[in-house]
Amino acid sequence: MTGRRIEIRGIVQGVGFRPFVTRLARHMGVRGRVWNDRRGVTIEAFGSSPVLETFLARLRGEAPPATRIAELHSATIATEPVEGFEIRASREAGAKALSIPPDLATCPDCEAEIFDPSHRRHGYAFTNCTACGPRFTIATDVPYDRKSTTMAHFEMCDDCLREFEAFEDRRFHAQPNACPACGPKLALVTLDGEPIGGEDPIAEAARLLQCGAIIAVKGLGGFHLVCDATDAVSVRALRDRKRRDQKPFAVMVRDLAAAGAIGELGRDEEVLLSGVERPIVLVNRREDIPLAPEVAPQTPLIGLFLPYTPIHHLLLEAVGIPLVMTSANVSDEPICADNDEASHRLVGIADALLLHDRKIAMRCDDSVARVIAGIPTILRRSRGFVPSPIHLKHPVARPILACGAHLKNTFCIAVDDTAYFGPHIGDLESVEALDFFEEAVERMQRILSLRPDVVAHDLHHGYLSTQYALGRKDVTSVGIQHHHAHVVSAMADNGVEGPVLGIAFDGTGAGDDGTSWGGEFLLCSAESCERLATFRPLSLPGGDTAIREVWRTAYALLHDAFDAEPPIAATPLFRDVPETSLRVLSQMIEGKLNAPRVHGVGRYFDAFGAIALDRPIASYEAQVAMAFEAAADPEVLDAYAYTIDTRKAPIEVDLRAAARAAFRDIQAGSSAGKISARFHNAIVRLTIEVVELLLDQVGSVPVVLTGGVFQNDRITRGIAQQLGGSIELLRHQNVPPGDGGIALGQAVVANALLADHE
Repeated sequence: MTGRRIEIRGIVQGVGFRPFVTRLARHMGVRGRVWNDRRGVTIEAFGSSPVLETFLARLRGEAPPATRIAELHSATIATEPVEGFEIRASREAGAKALSIPPDLATCPDCEAEIFDPSHRRHGYAFTNCTACGPRFTIATDVPYDRKSTTMAHFEMCDDCLREFEAFEDRRFHAQPNACPACGPKLALVTLDGEPIGGEDPIAEAARLLQCGAIIAVKGLGGFHLVCDATDAVSVRALRDRKRRDQKPFAVMVRDLAAAGAIGELGRDEEVLLSGVERPIVLVNRREDIPLAPEVAPQTPLIGLFLPYTPIHHLLLEAVGIPLVMTSANVSDEPICADNDEASHRLVGIADALLLHDRKIAMRCDDSVARVIAGIPTILRRSRGFVPSPIHLKHPVARPILACGAHLKNTFCIAVDDTAYFGPHIGDLESVEALDFFEEAVERMQRILSLRPDVVAHDLHHGYLSTQYALGRKDVTSVGIQHHHAHVVSAMADNGVEGPVLGIAFDGTGAGDDGTSWGGEFLLCSAESCERLATFRPLSLPGGDTAIREVWRTAYALLHDAFDAEPPIAATPLFRDVPETSLRVLSQMIEGKLNAPRVHGVGRYFDAFGAIALDRPIASYEAQVAMAFEAAADPEVLDAYAYTIDTRKAPIEVDLRAAARAAFRDIQAGSSAGKISARFHNAIVRLTIEVVELLLDQVGSVPVVLTGGVFQNDRITRGIAQQLGGSIELLRHQNVPPGDGGIALGQAVVANALLADHE
């Protein structure tokens, strides 16, 4: 007989891991105990050496599906004369690690129970077990026990307690365990709090939805605004009330079959849709789908997701139609999470509230994913993924708070060899969004019991995230160049140290030379970044106004390509623009007055897309670029001309020839599909050419694709197909390629810069 102390770190709390350990130990005749602590799970096991070796192997190989074991350490301890195997009370001493799992979608067993008329949980909207249910959004502290969740004041009835204490039951130590007799309850009410309908809130909510109502439904991380996705009148009303002109709405459907009737699903899309994370998955829509055109206007993509709580399952079953489910807020504000907050913030938006009395500890919006060039890619990392840790190849010397970017903001906290992302915050365009950011940071610090004394931030001093970082007292602030952070984020995501050749393509980001970058070829390691090549800068007349009024950027493109004499009369895009406005734009560009020069590839997409599609305005970020991608004719294989000026340092890619050729195509009556394809093909070819040129200079290093442009399937696929066979090509896996993943890179770069300085 011998003894082992086994310490396990990772996502091992709230996933049924201790019950799994207990069942496994009793089955194998291993004696001892297991408990949660502030860093994960600890086991003290006693048995023969061969049995304990097998026990260790099975701990890794047979753990519950939602478990993520980051570390497993085993050490010999003295043998004790113990009987049996038991779960001990959690211990709160020692340093903390965030081992709480993300929220888990309803498992098949619980789904079956809520639809079984003979089961005591029939129709119960808060059914869960160790394999599913709320986790991160109800947790208030670690270790993850019921007393440290918003379920603390719901006292389990005798039946639930019996399940909770029976190790053979799948609800053994399921912390949110509840039933209709003892758990949270649903209510359908007006915005004034008056009850609506009879005893079945789900049935009454379904009836209202079928009649065209808009209902705010409280889920795991906040409220959704919900309406009939097949009813154009309801969807238009939702757009008007939410002040969301054209940005697509996500649609929840009952199952994969219903999703397949709307979108084109491959195996990867099906796996994403049905996984425990349940993100919104962007897929190509089918023809003649049973949805109102207003759900996702002017785009071939549709965002679909499946029910992930019993509330959703019951509502979809009762209503019998696909439902729009979008964040319950006015555009650019945080999602509503509190009942009182919803009742006053959603006045004039929702007709009724389907709510419950379980508090949400942390608001957490839905995640978004898409299969890009054959690889499932997270575009927005939030509910279902947060706070799953990212393992760092090298531990950070001091805890670091990385504040992220301005758009699609997320932050992360790096401590030791782990980075913890917070939930998706969104665009920091309002006081409310900044308040949510600060609230989420404070909560993560509280759960981890630390307050980082290093704060990393973007170089752009106009960003609210940067201003927050610089406003923190008694900390070391470290400014990180935007695209350096992008590249290192992908490096950390893939566990590589560098150097790498990073291709960072996005719209804009502050460079370290005072200009705006976004079409960068960078030789990067964590501690250094050398700019080897970039795109010829394009004027942005009106500054950020030109990002929405993309005709301005298109004008700047033609102004540059045609030597300050743009052929305006022959370009339909400008037919409604007053001549005086165009003269003012010329003066701004030539006089460099409120017309910053930007290198962003995303701005070139806006300009070419605006001209080809005759689209002067973008209602939301990247709308024109995404429409331009969708228009590309797959049969067109030729590309527009471009030049690469190797005499400059950095090397400069020049698209003026492409702009002139695109203008000639418009004059000749060529389709937008042909123009788009030739532009996309040019971006792919020039990228390959520059990469091959630079690799000859710097040697054989991995190539990293990062930045929002690599959410474009055609660009990513073209580059990957031509580069992937000859070099090591790295893409994002666990964090978004856009600004939602940048905080990870900020943390790693800040740690390296401080170490180098010290």
